Order: sequence, then C-alpha cells, then structure tokens
Amino acid sequence: MDGLRQLLRGIEVFDGELPSFDPKDAPDSPVDLFTQWLLHALRSGVREPHAMTLSTAGADGDPTARTLILKDVSAEGWAFASDAGGVKGRDLAQRPFAALTFYWSPLARQVRVRGPVTAASPEESAADFLARGPRARAESLLGRQSTPLEDPVERERAVREAAGRVQRDPGLVPPGWRLQRVRPTSVEFWQGDRNRDHTRLSYHATRDGWERRLLWP
Repeated sequence: MDGLRQLLRGIEVFDGELPSFDPKDAPDSPVDLFTQWLLHALRSGVREPHAMTLSTAGADGDPTARTLILKDVSAEGWAFASDAGGVKGRDLAQRPFAALTFYWSPLARQVRVRGPVTAASPEESAADFLARGPRARAESLLGRQSTPLEDPVERERAVREAAGRVQRDPGLVPPGWRLQRVRPTSVEFWQGDRNRDHTRLSYHATRDGWERRLLWP
C-alpha cells in the first residue's frame, strides 16, 4: 500500500490556469454567485457542471451520499428529483435536511449548500418527470432503485414492460415522484489556488437576507 500512498501524494492538484475570485465583488445573493460560477464552468468546457453530490441521513443518523443532477436553482432553492420509495425519499421523509456539493475540478471551485428540503407542488413534480426521456421514465416507473437485482435479464424485461406503459400512456407519472428543493441556510464558495492561498466565502441566511463571511482556508 506504500506505493499507492506515494502515487496519491504525487498526483498534481490545481493544475493549469485557474480563475480569480475577489469576494468583494461577490453579489448579495448566493443564487446569483452560483449562477455565475455554473455558467462559467459551462463556458470553460467543464463536463456535466450540473452534477452534484447529495448527502442525506436517515433516522439512524448515518449519512448517505450519491451524485445526481441539478434540475434548477432559484430564490426557492436548489432542485433535484427523487422517488418517495427510494433511499433518498425515505431519508428525506425522516430527516428533511440535505447537503449538496459541487466540484468543478478544472477550475478548482467548490460550492457547498446546506439546508432543509421541501417538496415542490404535484404539478411541478409531474412536469419534471414528464421532461425525462422515455427510458428514464420507464426505469422510474419500476420503483426498484437500490433494491437487490438477481439477474440483469430481469431488469431488461421489467424496463421493456414499463416502456410499453409509457408508450401507451405518455402522461403517466408515478405517485411517489417528487421534485425537491434545498432551501439553504448556508452556501459556501471555495476557490482553490496553486499556492494554497485558497478563498472561502460563506453566505448565511438571516431574517433580512444574507450575511457574507470570509472563512479560513
């Protein structure tokens, strides 16, 4: 294992030309700054900049994390989708709080979002589901995510049957589908630096809006 340890320690980080970030120029709202950073990542060619890590915890307090896709961001919060019967849905039913982490490696930028989670309206949830591709809708109709799979052939057969249901009824929406929003109590922006002069800017929700704080790297 010493060889692996040395290999990991030798991997270059913060390579290439990194963007600058002056917290004094940051907007008053974390939504605005996040949007700026997301669009910059997209223009810079970062692959899947809308991919994020969602961390939840169940009643036992044990954390679970997975990567999924950001659906929207607005003053209402950061949106993602889940099925009520899946691990995400069960965790959120027991503890409706979550953390999101974005990391855009080529830019050495990280964003962390924390706060309570609320479900969107049934109409919004249905619209989100119907915007998915046919295969994704068929998979979601099965409601079997994270359950044991004995044979991949079984999965393909079930998906074909669900795809037939989608074709016969294009407006079909599973009752447990939820569009969820993290309504942040805090949002942190981290800009890496080759010389380790990293910059951390944190937004904290207050009654009057947002309070900004610089943090030690």
